[in-house]
Amino acid sequence: MRVIIDAMGGDNAPAAPVRGALQAVKEYGIEAILVGRGEAILEVLKNDGVGDLPAGVEIAHADQVVEMCDNPATAFKEKKDSSLTIGLNLLKEGKGDAFISAGSTGALLSGATLVTRRIKGIRRAALAPVVPTGNGGAVLIDAGATAECTPEYLLQFAFMGSYYAERVLGRPEPKVALLNIGVEPSKGTELQLEAYKLLSKAGKEGRINFVGNIEAREAVQGAVDVIVSDGYSGNIFLKTMEGTALFMAKELKGMFMANLASKLAAVLVSGGLKKFKKKMDAGEVGGTAMLGISKPVIKAHGSSDAYAIKNAIRQAVTFAQAGIIEDITENIDYMRLSPKSEQG
Repeated sequence: MRVIIDAMGGDNAPAAPVRGALQAVKEYGIEAILVGRGEAILEVLKNDGVGDLPAGVEIAHADQVVEMCDNPATAFKEKKDSSLTIGLNLLKEGKGDAFISAGSTGALLSGATLVTRRIKGIRRAALAPVVPTGNGGAVLIDAGATAECTPEYLLQFAFMGSYYAERVLGRPEPKVALLNIGVEPSKGTELQLEAYKLLSKAGKEGRINFVGNIEAREAVQGAVDVIVSDGYSGNIFLKTMEGTALFMAKELKGMFMANLASKLAAVLVSGGLKKFKKKMDAGEVGGTAMLGISKPVIKAHGSSDAYAIKNAIRQAVTFAQAGIIEDITENIDYMRLSPKSEQG
């Protein structure tokens, strides 16, 4: 398994991508291609006391870097010698089995769509993070790739999220629900009303295990395995969860550090607090799968450290080996309203 890593993407590049890649090579037995400025990559290795390029690691030189301030829709085109563009082209050419970047989400999405391409028949690619819930996590799809959706997009998201939950999370017949303001079929805007009809039909045909609408609070409590949403609502849902986690962590720290008695209490519950922190830490998952792209692409968090990058690589390996892309390709006719129409 060869994983291509954007060594210049993210707040902590190139140190985090390089160190995370080396850890992954050692722990998972994969091969890594580090794409970026060769001298900067070698400088990280030198600072870590690594004299020669380790076995299983190679460098693909790229002079340019896609910055967060660049136009995400055109950055990969305007910077053809960037680590993002070269990495995606390596993936397209079959030089690697998966691609990871902690850089600009918009640029990665645009590049993956136009360079690596979507699976034929898939209308839009979707960001599908695994969010922490009461049942051990759920796939949220879409989490921000497409703000304005059609009912057909949501139908495709449901199928793709279901395959991911089954193959990667190990959930047989994963429960799929539509994020809404109420559980009744009559709730929501025209988008949710029409999407509900399509998802119900797919459920009745046995294509997915659709269980109906779900409100955000039940979704967080772990009632389902896949949460289907347009990218606008999904991104708000995701950011609210992240903000709530940070707020709770800050409040808990303040509560336990208030006085001697609370500090002693903190020692007694330290094990539970560490488990809670780990459950809420995005770095444990590593990244977000871009479902609908013809080859495995993982978006790592912009603030990823080496540990998070290593976990993103693990996620990419699992994704590449899971057969999700094959599942989508084989079932595409059930996922679109006009089976004979071309990719949109």
